[in-house]
Amino acid sequence: MNPAAALLVLVLLVALTTALGLLWRRRQGRVTSASADVVTAAELGLPTSDSAPVFGAEATLLQFSTEFCSRCPGTSTLLRQVADARAGVRHVDVDLTSRADLARRFNVLQTPTTLVLDRAGRVRARVGGVPNRAALHAHLDDLVLDVQEFR
Repeated sequence: MNPAAALLVLVLLVALTTALGLLWRRRQGRVTSASADVVTAAELGLPTSDSAPVFGAEATLLQFSTEFCSRCPGTSTLLRQVADARAGVRHVDVDLTSRADLARRFNVLQTPTTLVLDRAGRVRARVGGVPNRAALHAHLDDLVLDVQEFR
């Protein structure tokens, strides 16, 4: 291969990897709609009691994390702040370090991954990576409006 062709191949590879990296980065933290799977506290291995419900009355921010995730503690803080700022919203953190079954069940390919559940435990949205606070608030507003219209 002559030097000009090798240089062209190198430039094309750098351009392709840059484009893929920008696409991946753009998708991080976006709130996207998800399938309406139903999540229960029992399948997550969370204790249940009538006096302290696991899920929120309006919505639940279900975070999947691992022990080795560097972005998970910051995400947990952000989700806790969002939940504390809104009545009826709870934050639940599930450690997937020893729960590969849950990672497969919910198709978790990266941590943190956050699922937004409605009051019935149905998955209404999914966020891969650190969520965008404003987008999360907007989605929770839409979710509450959907519930109020349904009543």
